[in-house]
Parts: sequence; C-alpha cells; structure tokens
Amino acid sequence: MPNAFQTHLGEFHTTRWSIVIGARGQSSADVNASVDSLYRQYLSPLYAYVRRRGYSSHDAQDLTHEFFSRMLEKGWLTSAQPERGRLRTFLLVTLKRFLANEWHRISAEKRGGSSRLVSLQSEEGERLFLADASASSALPDELLFDRNWAMVLMQSTLDHLRHEYARSSRPNDFEVLKSCLTAERGSIDYAMIARELELLPVSARSVVHRFRKRFREIFREEVAGTVAAPDEVDAEMQALILTLGQR
Repeated sequence: MPNAFQTHLGEFHTTRWSIVIGARGQSSADVNASVDSLYRQYLSPLYAYVRRRGYSSHDAQDLTHEFFSRMLEKGWLTSAQPERGRLRTFLLVTLKRFLANEWHRISAEKRGGSSRLVSLQSEEGERLFLADASASSALPDELLFDRNWAMVLMQSTLDHLRHEYARSSRPNDFEVLKSCLTAERGSIDYAMIARELELLPVSARSVVHRFRKRFREIFREEVAGTVAAPDEVDAEMQALILTLGQR
C-alpha cells in the first residue's frame, strides 16, 4: 500500500483544488501527498455513499481504500479540472465510474492490508451511513453525500478552531464556547458563560461574538478550498448549509 496512506491522526489539513492538481508533472511523492490530503478528509462521506449502494461494511471499506489506490496508480488526478466544478462533484463522479467498472472484485487477501486510518475513517463513515438510514431514507444518495460532505467540512472547521484554542493562552475556553455555534443568538446564556470563563457579562458577549466569527471565517476557508473560483464560495456555502437542514 502506498506510504501516503500511513498518516498521523489529529493533524489539520485543508484540501484545496490547488493541492489536488498541484502535483501534476511532479514527483510521485508529491502526487501521493495530493491523494493523501483527499484521503484524510473525504474518505468518510465516500464510504457512506458506497454503503448506501448496497455494499457491506467490509466491502465498502475495501472499495474506498481501493478507490484512492487506483487514483494514485492510474493518475486520475490528471483529469481533475477545477474550472469545471466543485471538488465534491469530481470525487463523486469518479467514484461512480470506479464502481461501475466493477473494481469491487477485490481479492480477500487484500482485506486487512489497509492502514489504521482507513479503519478509523470507515468507522466515522459507518456512523454517517447509519444516521442516513435512520433519518433520511427518502433522500437521494447524492443529496446525502452532499450533506455528509458538509458535515465533514464543519467538523474540520471545528477541529481547526479547537487546535487554535489549544495553542492560545485560554485553551479551556473552547469547550465552554462551542455550544454557542448551534444556539440561536437569543438563547445564548451569557451569564453562565461569564461565570464559566470568569469574565464580566459584557466581555462574555464579545468573546462569543469573536468565537462565532472565527468559526465562520475558517468554514469559509474550508469551502473556498473546494471550489474553482472565489466568486463561487458564497453559493457553495449556502448550498452546503441548506443540505444540513434536509431530512
């Protein structure tokens, strides 16, 4: 298995179109790094999509792992053209072609050779699949993929923000403030936050405002990395946020 798949967990990575195609004409190590960046961040929604196509968890794990292996071996990145659309569209279309070409006939001896990362990411993908099955069985697979993609970007944003706080002078503030991200403005208990953070209420409001603002900035950066041009970012953000509300 390519060394690119033997990765360190817990690192924050932003996958951008420039990373995806940036290795063209470069060394195999650069190509591996491009695929590795995709593999880390987007294996879970792809795995969940394969599961919804009727494959078992073991087969879906093998398929998604093999999909990225073939992307390396066959040079599929050379067909990735950011000016033609979104990164999520490219990956899903390429995965569909992969499944249609019957790459699912993977020998049993290959199973077990995947890295620790694929197992952990498949666990997350399985959670996405089970959540889709229980709450959204009426939605098309493609829409569920988009929603899971949005969830991955949201989680990456949250992880990035957590990492920033861990390196700050007030690392424990993150756990207190993260609930503010999903709360309506009128429902935030600023008095409680002030007590927890040992601040004045007026200061707590400022801290919450900066926290939410920073989350939006990071999310925008994440989304910007998956579209072709800056003028597409707002539309993609809106589309992904809308998919999160689909039931």
